[in-house]
Amino acid sequence: MNVLFTCAGRRNYLIHFFKRALDGQGGGKVLAGDMNPYAPALGDADESIVLPSLAHDNYVDDLLSYCRRRSVKMLFSLNDDELALLAECKESFARLGTRVVLSSPEVIDICSDKVKTFEFSREIGVSAPQCYRDLASARQALERGHIHFPLFIKPRWGTASLCVEKVLDDEELEWAWRFGNRKLSRLGLRREETGIGGLIIQGALQGDEYGLDVINDLDGNYRATFVKKKLSMRSGETERAVTKDNSMLLELGERLGRRLNHVGVLDCDVILNGNKCHVIDLNPRFGGGYPFADVAGARVPEALIAWHKGKIAPYDWNTVRPGVVSSKYDCIQTVDHASPLI
Repeated sequence: MNVLFTCAGRRNYLIHFFKRALDGQGGGKVLAGDMNPYAPALGDADESIVLPSLAHDNYVDDLLSYCRRRSVKMLFSLNDDELALLAECKESFARLGTRVVLSSPEVIDICSDKVKTFEFSREIGVSAPQCYRDLASARQALERGHIHFPLFIKPRWGTASLCVEKVLDDEELEWAWRFGNRKLSRLGLRREETGIGGLIIQGALQGDEYGLDVINDLDGNYRATFVKKKLSMRSGETERAVTKDNSMLLELGERLGRRLNHVGVLDCDVILNGNKCHVIDLNPRFGGGYPFADVAGARVPEALIAWHKGKIAPYDWNTVRPGVVSSKYDCIQTVDHASPLI
């Protein structure tokens, strides 16, 4: 039972979580790949490989070949840009006996496109910040009092909070809009083929920020939600959090899971203001907030492996103790044994 993480990066904790899960369910190896040969997660994997760029013409074919040679049974991607690519060819991996644990291309499209996230949220009766696709419409909304400064300028298709700017007045709005459009192409965040601009403008929401792990099984059936209040952020990722038992957010997670029908883990960012929840981001993959649930008792890797084997998940896999405060920290990892994919 070998499990592969692509674009593994700094997610060493997931390597350890899945090693634990495999040790308890018959054994197997945790494999990790990344295009950076010095990615920290490669050092903790049982076997590591250096992947080519996602833009490489043979990326998928080479990955298929590796999965066949190493008898990979489950593949997880940790990169937003890779999700749509692999979702389109899940059947090719399935024919080799490799389950790519990803949602459908339609679900990934809803989550990756902030305009579609807004439209989906409103469709299922969940609040989300309105998206304005150009300066003119945002300024018109400002004049009518529909939004107020401060505002956020974001890539419509973004990742890791790249190119996100908070602006306090019209002069900053103009400057950040122009500069952001220049940066998009450099950062690979513009989608020219759509014929649609790559930036959006949203009003800043007041309230506390929470992270939800919404867990569905491998058939897209809702199973659980874990709630964490974010205490601090670093480079767009939760650095410190406390687990919570909040009925309103648990209900929100269930609604999202049942209506979206994603596969596996959905990482969801929410602003809570009094009794009002606002969805601000959806990521259909393991997110940087999952480890805060795991250290408080969650056992999602064990559940995913059990479901893959056609078994029942451990009875307490979805038990999370509320009030557990935890923090990420830096450490040093030796990486010296990664080999090329091909």
